[in-house]
Amino acid sequence: MKKFLQLNSWLAIAALAWGVGYIYNARYGGELSWLRIMYEQKMAIASEVTAPQRILIVGGSGAHYTVDAGLMQQQLGIPTLNMATDGPVGLNVILPSVSDAIKKGDIVVLIPEYLILQQKDGFGDRSGQFGVAIGKPGLGGVPAKQLAQDIMLLGIPTLKGVTKSSVDLVEKGRFTGYYSDPITANGDPTVLKQRLKSDWWELQIKEPVSPHALQRIRQFKKEVEAKGATLVLGLSWIYGSTDKQTLGNISKTAEKLGEIAPVLYDKQSLNVKTDSSLFADTHYHLNSSGRRTRTTELVEQLKALNIVRN
Repeated sequence: MKKFLQLNSWLAIAALAWGVGYIYNARYGGELSWLRIMYEQKMAIASEVTAPQRILIVGGSGAHYTVDAGLMQQQLGIPTLNMATDGPVGLNVILPSVSDAIKKGDIVVLIPEYLILQQKDGFGDRSGQFGVAIGKPGLGGVPAKQLAQDIMLLGIPTLKGVTKSSVDLVEKGRFTGYYSDPITANGDPTVLKQRLKSDWWELQIKEPVSPHALQRIRQFKKEVEAKGATLVLGLSWIYGSTDKQTLGNISKTAEKLGEIAPVLYDKQSLNVKTDSSLFADTHYHLNSSGRRTRTTELVEQLKALNIVRN
């Protein structure tokens, strides 16, 4: 009986420790918590904006920090919402996570980063944990083993995360994170990140889109059309290399995606930019000037498809 009580005590302590870690990681304080909050805010915005036709921007941070949905709405004259989240969530989870927001008449513009398109199984580092955090464990078909591991890790804050939060609490009086800044009524970020170092290097795309990504996007098109909406794809803008391998893989990616749905991109540059002054903190994220240029280009490309009703 004594051993039994001791075991129960240890289990209770372990459960309490895991619960505290989970609250930090997924509810408030950790990076995943800020991502969850941003996602829930975007879904709430989408539920409130009703119109015969809307534009929904879907993808990872490479879409969240590059497309100005507010500006696009002004230029097109129809409600436009930035529903993009985070690349490490993975294609398999990103797509079903926005499914409930899609309504009849919508134009869904999917702009995934190349790291998302190259995933062999559609899962990223945050796939399982993101689903649990938003109350949908296993969303996207996360394998049981991976899901179990992710759930266990949800209760274990990283030393780096705790250290950062401690510093934030002392210096700012609150926790902050990469996605903790407010978003606009269109789902756009209100704060653009800046690269701390000036040593830019040109991103190389070493692989084209994976067969799995093509299959999943093809399935997503069916899901979108079943709701009476339209799927459009887009290539990301990147600060990248113009070497033969990179351009060849991007061209092949555009060709394969074009077999599924219309693809928005500049046929000459393949959306590879060689001016780092347009970019913010990553090879995908744009500063204010870059976002305006990128968004205006997307607007013209959408107009050329003749699917936007003013």
